[in-house]
Amino acid sequence: MHSKTTYSIRGWLRAAFATALAVQTGIAGQALAQSAKPDAWRELKHVHAGVLDVAYVEMGPADGPAVILLHGWPYDIRSYEQVAPALAAKGYRVLVPYARGYGDTHFLSQDTMRNAEPAALAQDVVDFMDALHIKRAVFGGFDWGARSADIVAALWPERVKALVSVSGYLIGSQEAGKNPLPPKAENQWWYQFYFATERGQEGYQKNHREFARLIWQLASPKWNFDDATFERSAAAFDNPDHVAITIHNYRWRLDLAKGEARYAPLEARLAQLPKIPVPTITMEGDANGAPHPAPEAYARQFTGKYEFRLIHGGIGHNLPQEAPAAFTQAVIDADHL
Repeated sequence: MHSKTTYSIRGWLRAAFATALAVQTGIAGQALAQSAKPDAWRELKHVHAGVLDVAYVEMGPADGPAVILLHGWPYDIRSYEQVAPALAAKGYRVLVPYARGYGDTHFLSQDTMRNAEPAALAQDVVDFMDALHIKRAVFGGFDWGARSADIVAALWPERVKALVSVSGYLIGSQEAGKNPLPPKAENQWWYQFYFATERGQEGYQKNHREFARLIWQLASPKWNFDDATFERSAAAFDNPDHVAITIHNYRWRLDLAKGEARYAPLEARLAQLPKIPVPTITMEGDANGAPHPAPEAYARQFTGKYEFRLIHGGIGHNLPQEAPAAFTQAVIDADHL
């Protein structure tokens, strides 16, 4: 394992803001210690887990109850820039890993397929837990991260103490992906059809930062993020496998790309749309511009203690970064359902 540290005025400013958030939400004490670091998000730890060398940020006491926060596409671990220290201040051991194809997470072998089917991404999370000897954790996620968290909670419920899932139940299958949607809904998936073409792959390869910025704007039309915020996350998309992982994920959904035989049994179980029995809070922003299911369409998929929260204030798709206090509270509350 190794860590990286960078000191900057900007880092100190972000630290001060995180401290202010902690005080605002009634989370003091340890928040100051966590936020006092110039830029904790560059102090990466590494662990070999399954087929990956996973890069991750860890905050909070090593003996605290584990919380694992999973990011989406095209975002990165900094979606939890304010959530993680707030949870650490509450005594949680918070772990925020880069998914395959992002940041400093890399495949251990050049021969491993750059596979982004849902079962593979979820298996990465279980492997990550095993590598760190974490038997059970509270999960929080959005976008791809919510899907992976949902899958772990459905297939390995003994590993999940509680779940916070933005946009709710996101488990699907290639068979389900064959069903056409109404034109308005299909239009929201324009980038999936773009990625299905060689032109789309080449275009994303050449313009992945500009593409990500556009998705941010469309998915969160009322989020006025600045250039510095975007650039801090965009650096994660320079991972050499990012394009391959992105393209495979969306092509797999349309059955235009195959997965790996090792994950076939898991995908077969997911195709049955398994219930999620763990205590769960699902969330949605009132201005989410990305494709997402209606909460009433998936509520029955959660069979344990369950609650839905609609977050107001022009909150878009990247809910943890746009409404960090609400997401933080949801994790704490889910843990006590």
